[in-house]
Amino acid sequence: MRQLLLYCRAGFEKECAAEIQDKAGLHNVFGYCKLTSDSAFVIFEAYDANSLAEFYRDYDFEQFIFIRQWSLLQAELLELPAADRIAPILEAVLAAELSGCGEIRVEYPETNDGKTLSTLARKLTVPLRQALRKAGVLLPKEQKRAPVLHVFLLTGQQGYVALSYSENNSPLENGIMRLKFPNEAPSRSTLKLEEAFLQFIPKQEWDQRLSGGMRAVDLGASPGGWTYQLVKRSMMVTAIDNGPMAESLMETGQVRHLMVDGFKFEPHKNNVYWLVCDMIEQPQRVAERIGDWLVNGWCQETIFNLKLPMKKRYETVSEILQQLEQRLIDAGIKYRLQAKHLYHDREEVTVHIQNLTKRF
Repeated sequence: MRQLLLYCRAGFEKECAAEIQDKAGLHNVFGYCKLTSDSAFVIFEAYDANSLAEFYRDYDFEQFIFIRQWSLLQAELLELPAADRIAPILEAVLAAELSGCGEIRVEYPETNDGKTLSTLARKLTVPLRQALRKAGVLLPKEQKRAPVLHVFLLTGQQGYVALSYSENNSPLENGIMRLKFPNEAPSRSTLKLEEAFLQFIPKQEWDQRLSGGMRAVDLGASPGGWTYQLVKRSMMVTAIDNGPMAESLMETGQVRHLMVDGFKFEPHKNNVYWLVCDMIEQPQRVAERIGDWLVNGWCQETIFNLKLPMKKRYETVSEILQQLEQRLIDAGIKYRLQAKHLYHDREEVTVHIQNLTKRF
């Protein structure tokens, strides 16, 4: 097949399409996108199947910003009659000569209509798994390192069958990280930073990079949603905002609140490990200020949000990140940069940068 199935947030289909065409084009893979507004998915059809297969195998999925999940379509759109939805899926999988898959995921678009398919997806998973194992498509036991078979339901009567590789896909169902809001947090924005930590920092490195006693600065902190995530990890936080902070955070004794402009504040000592920032400001201005912190060695790692414009969102984010990266390169800084349109983001993209030159 010459088609990729791509998941994204509803309303960001154009950004998803722009991103896959840009990245694929850089690897000499050309094609076109089929999309519908607010559908939460895009199909990219390449002109050449072999070049698409090479790109899919070699390109690092973690480098995508707006694409939540990607997989190779194995058949055209399937008709799934209510009387027997499993038979056409099994027929399509066998026709594609698939075998050795480690797991089956029955998924659906992250839209209001798509969410109504969640019950059907759960009910279909077990009997479909059994039928696929009996046919030799699935391994006898779930294997996380083996390819993943996806059934993507568009409706109760139609769906796609696709394949992804476990070493280069999202391990999450629907490509979504669902988190529970902590009642003691001052705002729901806290989930954005929690998801960012889970997305960008490997669990085995948390003891080193998210440890108690670290010093952190939160620019635009009020009322404290992001500060809460730092405090609960026993960090000492300087909260910068002219607005008030939640009393519950101030009572911990871990927070110092300075009512100053986040674009003017500078630390007196170079002992800040984490800088976080969720200011509602022009993305170019935020990126410039983050660049100041990194170039001046005021922090070692940073997570910040770039608020998106109404149009050309992918192009705008790409240009801003390229300019920021060039600034770091010119300053002789080795770094690791990751950017993602997280599930708990809305009209924004979350960026993580680790200074690999500076060491605390």
